[in-house]
This record gives sequence, C-alpha cells and structure tokens, in this order.
Amino acid sequence: MNSVLPLFIGLRYVRGKHRNGFLSFVSLLSFIAMALGVMALIVVLSVMNGFDREIKTRVLNVVPHAVVRVKEGVSDWRVLGEQVSGHNSVLAYAPYVEGYGMLSAAGINKGVLVQGIEPKAESRVTEIADFTVAGNISSLEPGSFGIVLGSLLARSLGVFIGDSVILSVPELSVTPAGAFPRYKRFYVEGIFQVGAQVDNGLALIHYRDAQKLYRLGEKVHGVRLLTADAFAIDHALLNKLPQHYEAELTSWAQSMGELFQAIKMEKAVVGTLLAAIIAVAAFNIIASLVLMVGEKRADIAVLRTLGASSSLVSKIFVVQGCAVGIAGVFVGVVAGCLTAYFIGDILHWFEQLMGFYVFDPNVYFISKLPSHLLWQDVVVVSTLGILFSVMATLYPSFRAGKILPAEALRYEP
Repeated sequence: MNSVLPLFIGLRYVRGKHRNGFLSFVSLLSFIAMALGVMALIVVLSVMNGFDREIKTRVLNVVPHAVVRVKEGVSDWRVLGEQVSGHNSVLAYAPYVEGYGMLSAAGINKGVLVQGIEPKAESRVTEIADFTVAGNISSLEPGSFGIVLGSLLARSLGVFIGDSVILSVPELSVTPAGAFPRYKRFYVEGIFQVGAQVDNGLALIHYRDAQKLYRLGEKVHGVRLLTADAFAIDHALLNKLPQHYEAELTSWAQSMGELFQAIKMEKAVVGTLLAAIIAVAAFNIIASLVLMVGEKRADIAVLRTLGASSSLVSKIFVVQGCAVGIAGVFVGVVAGCLTAYFIGDILHWFEQLMGFYVFDPNVYFISKLPSHLLWQDVVVVSTLGILFSVMATLYPSFRAGKILPAEALRYEP
C-alpha cells in the first residue's frame, strides 16, 4: 500500500485543478518546454547527422577508401597493388601521383591539388567517372596533357572543354638566364561535379604526365584502394608488403579528418547549447513543485497526522514532477522523430508555398535538407530529459517531507 499511495496521490495532483491558476500555468509551461527542448534537440542532431552522411557520401565518390603511400615512391605500382590485394578487404587498386600547383587562365589564378591517375584503374577505385558533367576521364591519355577539373574550379577559371590552362608547380627550373617557375599548358578534357568542396580544388591528369611534371621518372607515390568497408579500414593490410617498403596507410577519414572533426565538434557544441532548453524546463518543474508544496501544506499535514512518513510525502511530489517531465519527454520524442523523418518534405512544401528556395541549387551543394535519425541520439536525449526531470523533483520533495503537521495547520483557517 505504501508503494501505491504516492503514485496515486501524485498522479491525482497532476490531473486535479489548482486554486492557484498560476501554478497550473507553470506546470503546463514546464511540460511544453520539456517537449519542445527534446524535439528541437532530436531534430537538430538528425539534421547534422544528415549533413555528415551527405558530405561523406559525396566525398567518397571521388576520394578513395584508403591510400598506400611509399616514402621513396614505387616504380612498378602493379606489383605493389597485387601485394596489397592479398588482403581480403581490398577489392581494387589504382596508381596515383599527387602534388600541389596553381592553375591560370585569363589572368585568374587558383591553387589546386593535382592528382595523376590511370583512368581505367581509377574507375574501379572511385566513382568519379559517373560524375563527369562534360567530357570524360577516359580522354586522359599519356603525353596529351589533358586535365579534368571540378565544376566550381572550371567556373571560377572561366574555362570549358577544349580550353587551355597553365599549370605551375612549386619548383624552379634553373637556366643560364636564371631560375624560373616550372609550368606546363594543359587542355581541359572533362569537368566533374560531386557536390562537395573537392569541386573547387581538385584537378586530375594522367599519371604519366604527372610523373613528368613532378620529375618522378617512372615512379608513382603509391596506390589508391577500394575496400570492402570504407568505415572499417584494416591497417594490417600493410603486413602484405615486403620489409623494404617504407609505406604508410591513410584512410579517407584521416585525409579528410579536419573536416569531419569540425562537423563532430559542431554537433557537440550545438547539442550542448540546445540541452539548455531541457534544463530550463527542469527549472520550471522545480518552480511548479515548490508552489505545489506551498498550496498542499494542509494536505501534507493531514497525511502526516494519519501516520504518513516524511519519505512517503516526498515520494508524492517526486511522482508529480516526474509525471510532468516524462510526459514532456515522451511527446517531444514522438514529435521530434516524426519531424526529423519528414523535415525534407516539410521544407519542400514550405518552399513551394512561399515561392523561394532555402537552399538555392545555384549557390549550395545541396538542394534538400538532409536528415538522418539515429536511435542512439534519441536514447541519449530522452535519457537526459528524464534525468533532468528526476533531479528537478529532489529539492521540492525534500522540503515537502520536512513540513511538520503542527506548523502547517497553525495558519489554516
């Protein structure tokens, strides 16, 4: 009976009418604030997860899952690739040469990352060939000095298929007339667009041309790999290489580490700030319970005179506060999950209604708000809301349990 009585009275206090209208308003406000806080946190975390997944998907269209780079370079990249392919997680390999340079056209200069590739082998490692909007990477032939540019890079330089650009590398050619920067004229053979930042800073050329440009002779820097699972790169595959190779393995997550670390940090900061809404709702629960304790002093005195212990009285107000908070958490979780799941459609309907685009396709890489609902985020947010709700009841319930019957009844009419 002692375990059921606090639950019965506490829930009745939640449903019952109060003499003090302000008390009902504060209780309603705490319920709404808790629901809104939980919903907002779930929706924002889902949208940030969506952006994270969208960027990773787009980046993996052009960035290999992993790269094996040999410190001194390697002459026979096929032998290196076959040795690495001995690991069961490696599905394909392709050679690469990588360096930095500056592209110039019509008086405009842009710094770029230059990658030398073998077109046929590259198509097995990345999906860059599927994202060419003009031309094709298969047009890259050794000795033709063709180049494939990202769409934003080509637009900023004002070039298209057939136009020429000057590629300068950070090396000097020493002649009797003096030292001059090394440069070479390339012809645009293709333009790709993956919808990520690489569209603005990546240029592809044939690896034979890159060997001449960077004076590597017959060597390449290493091989690019396609693995069975891009999110579980096994560094043990380096064990397949002979001891004389001084090689290192870099996964796509490491090469793009700063970008994804920034996204992770942003998610943590935004989540912490939005958790303040849940904390405000918890303070509202404290305020409503303190007012409730003052209003129910006579009821508490009667219960105490009938033999109720102070702990039983405290449990009544713990039940009441938890009921308000947990109800808010439940409503917030349901509303947040539904909103996060349909937020793309909601935004599209809003754009059609208002007649403008929130994400203009001509300006942004994406045209639809991405969202990816993770159940672990839902569990963390709901647990946080319930924890705040329980903690908010501790002080008011403690005060209620310390009320003495004689003191409470002394001022009653």
